[in-house]
Amino acid sequence: MSYLTVNQFIRYGGAGIRRQMRENGKNGGIAILDFGSQYTQLIARRIREFEVYSEILPWNASLGRIMEKSPRGIILSGGPRSTSGPGAPLIDGSLLDGSVPVLGICYGMQLIAHIRGGSVKKGRRGEYGRTRVIFSEGDNEKILRGVPKAIDVWMSHWDEVRQLPDGAVRFGESESGTCAAYSMDGGRITALQFHPEVDTTEYGREMISSFLFGICGCEPNWKLGDWVKRSLESIAETVGNEDRVICGLSGGVDSTVAAVLVSKVLGDRLDCIFVDHGFMRKDEPPQVLEMYRKLNLRVYHVDESERFLAAVKDAVNPEKKRKIIGETFVRVFEAEARKFGLAKWLLQGTIYPDVIESGFVGGDVIKSHHNVGGLPEDMKMSLLEPIRELFKDEVRRIGSLLDIPDEMLKRHPFPGPGLAVRCLGNLERGRLDALREADAIFISEIKSAGLYDDIWQAFCVLLPVRSVGVAGDVRTYGETVALRAVASRDAMTAESVHLPWELIDKVAKRICGEVPQVGRVVIDVTGKPPATIEWE
Repeated sequence: MSYLTVNQFIRYGGAGIRRQMRENGKNGGIAILDFGSQYTQLIARRIREFEVYSEILPWNASLGRIMEKSPRGIILSGGPRSTSGPGAPLIDGSLLDGSVPVLGICYGMQLIAHIRGGSVKKGRRGEYGRTRVIFSEGDNEKILRGVPKAIDVWMSHWDEVRQLPDGAVRFGESESGTCAAYSMDGGRITALQFHPEVDTTEYGREMISSFLFGICGCEPNWKLGDWVKRSLESIAETVGNEDRVICGLSGGVDSTVAAVLVSKVLGDRLDCIFVDHGFMRKDEPPQVLEMYRKLNLRVYHVDESERFLAAVKDAVNPEKKRKIIGETFVRVFEAEARKFGLAKWLLQGTIYPDVIESGFVGGDVIKSHHNVGGLPEDMKMSLLEPIRELFKDEVRRIGSLLDIPDEMLKRHPFPGPGLAVRCLGNLERGRLDALREADAIFISEIKSAGLYDDIWQAFCVLLPVRSVGVAGDVRTYGETVALRAVASRDAMTAESVHLPWELIDKVAKRICGEVPQVGRVVIDVTGKPPATIEWE
């Protein structure tokens, strides 16, 4: 039985994509150097939308490693550091010789200026969120084809380029006068202070498209269908002809797609375990099991709700909750694995937003997902995570290619720890049951209004906040439920959905009238960022 430490997880994740990257790299694509931005993978995600091969490399990758990919273009990502700070991440200056087109974004823009002799200083004030940028006309700003003179963009920076390098042409600035865009070497090097990869940036996709096809001369030859084929080959190679795999099914889209993908290769060597941890939504376990039967997966139902509830009895801190649940999951799987001939591999539906928020790409830990940062160091199975580097909408598209029904693929995302991270404060059975009822009311009314498929994610959060109320001429002192509904494409950014007031009013009245523990309903209208989609 092999052992796997947390630092070794990446070795097994995204095997299909890595294989495809190695093979497609010979034909040229985009190399993205990661300086620690939470949006780095989103850059790769946007490039894939245009069916162009992309690969993320660490900022300190050697020049030889970068150039052996024969990239058509290089993108320098954003990041939290300052070019003038101690230990600032730098690159080999020869990457900016103009032989390969370069696009610098945020920190990448400042880094180009720093290396090429410009000046980067801390600004008088930072620019965060939506910002108006005005462009000037010029013959060498190829990236602006089809882009209006003034647009709203997404900024996230404090440092700014004060003095341009020799030969640079400034062609954009924010309303505050900060340099927002410049180019060099006839447009072979382009630098943007804002993030074109974020949905909030108007015409961001047009700018990325212009860089890919107008500047780099890329070809649209990266297909998800090809990814599936190569991923199946990689799974067969990795697992071999004898090893068994055990899969932890949560009932969500990600673990389901991962299981169906692997089942195409392993058949009856894949044993799926659906663990009822007691944090599921109302009536969810039997509904999920019925769906899995339709997919012809070998699924075993294990009710461990009492064990999980006891384990988190005294946990209030969300990070502690996630880590306890993550470790308990692994211990359950290890025990169950012994029933199936000592399975060597643990299959999980980890996707890239889980990895980013858990701090596994060089950024800060936002929250440890139970299947990433919450896993123990001494687990006795090796991880198999074939969709680790995909975004949610890509996973759904692959699920469709695998003939998984829409009733499963279009379900709203649900966190692995379930209601444990939507029930803030102490996790008691009564509080969880109240949250289940409130959430069922909210979702049922959204479906009745015909809005379910138009919303990325909707759910209730139970807050450890009590307030005075009155019901039937009697004083009440109930807890508070927050309604949350967001729109998103990939879970990296999200905006609050403007639900009809009549719907909100109906939901609030039903929850307060049908769930005795709840005395007040509020609505969360915060986007991501600054918040995350889940509260914990």
